[in-house]
Amino acid sequence: MAKTIEEINQKIKKGEAVVFTAEEIIGVVKEKGLKEAAAEVDVVTTGTFGPMCSSGAYFNIGHSKPRIKLGGGRSYLNDVPAYTGLAAVDLFLGATATPDDDPRNKIHPGEFNYGGGHVIEELVAGKDVRLEATAYGTDCYPRKKLETWINIKDLNEAVLFNVRNAYQNYNVAVNLSNKTIYTYMGVLKPNLGNATYCSAGQLSPLLNDPYYKTIGIATKIFLGGGVGYVAWQGTQFNPTVARSENGVPKGGAGTLAVIGDLKQMSPRFLVGTSMLGYGPTLTVGIGVPIPILSEEILKYTTVTDDQIIGTVIDYSDAYPNRRNEPVGEVTYAQLKSGKITLQGKKVPTASLSSYPRAVEIANTLKDWIKTGKFELTQPVAYLPGPETGLTFKPLNERPIER
Repeated sequence: MAKTIEEINQKIKKGEAVVFTAEEIIGVVKEKGLKEAAAEVDVVTTGTFGPMCSSGAYFNIGHSKPRIKLGGGRSYLNDVPAYTGLAAVDLFLGATATPDDDPRNKIHPGEFNYGGGHVIEELVAGKDVRLEATAYGTDCYPRKKLETWINIKDLNEAVLFNVRNAYQNYNVAVNLSNKTIYTYMGVLKPNLGNATYCSAGQLSPLLNDPYYKTIGIATKIFLGGGVGYVAWQGTQFNPTVARSENGVPKGGAGTLAVIGDLKQMSPRFLVGTSMLGYGPTLTVGIGVPIPILSEEILKYTTVTDDQIIGTVIDYSDAYPNRRNEPVGEVTYAQLKSGKITLQGKKVPTASLSSYPRAVEIANTLKDWIKTGKFELTQPVAYLPGPETGLTFKPLNERPIER
């Protein structure tokens, strides 16, 4: 049995495509068997919704009268600094950007109540955002100061561009020290007081295609409530990590760089988020369709939480000091049960990502495909991985110090 993306798209156009979420497909294959299900099913949809720091958006605000050159000057959106080193009226706003007057961690732990991710959410929600800019002035761009309100509907372009999203598995975080610590994995209580994780597990996109056999540059995806695309492999992409027998990485491996029209998106799936003692970020919703081109690909999508292993890392010492000293390994089924056992101790668990929202994303993408609103794309190049034949240089684990 073999299918092509074009054949699947023909079925989508006719309203005949058979689509299941990655949660639903587990039961379908168990009932019908792999061979029969592979012949019947066309697409499996995935979803994830969690904090993704390496996110941002770029804008073209249009020209004022007289013109102003923002590049080389200073620009702020609701007091949050935006990067101006692109051109006259192009800005880039990072999700973790913080207002200049935020006390940060001077009063520890800092609250970080507002940052770039919150501005992005407000823009997507249709709210007016205050732009303040200063420039040095040129003969062709004489204006030196601009104060105005902008709205996403008035911007020439507003584009979400995230350089590292949808991590393929990740660390489980704990704290072995005797004091509370504040991290991007949340607040970690002392002496193994809790454990946090951040993945949708069996619904997560790259865990359902562990060797990137269907995902690549130009793959069309659900992004932030609208349509987006995989633009490239994400930063820190590393398919060389240890894997289980089923091919699923035991830690952070593949990542996606994604892009999409911010004007199509929704504040339900792009949420400004504050991490106590760490900083602001953006919680992002992503859903990737997996075309069922073979029995092998379908088999990967039947992965269950009890088959996905997370590596437990101490964030009080081993993580900040880059020591490869895992505390242990646990399955996502154990994590989602609410308690795991580490060093003979029962440790309560909590997820930074929302599984119910991931289910909503996978179901929304499923509905789009079944009703013909969303067709699949053929990647122009697949992500590099151990089974693609593409070469990949592992991450440099030696810090650059001068």
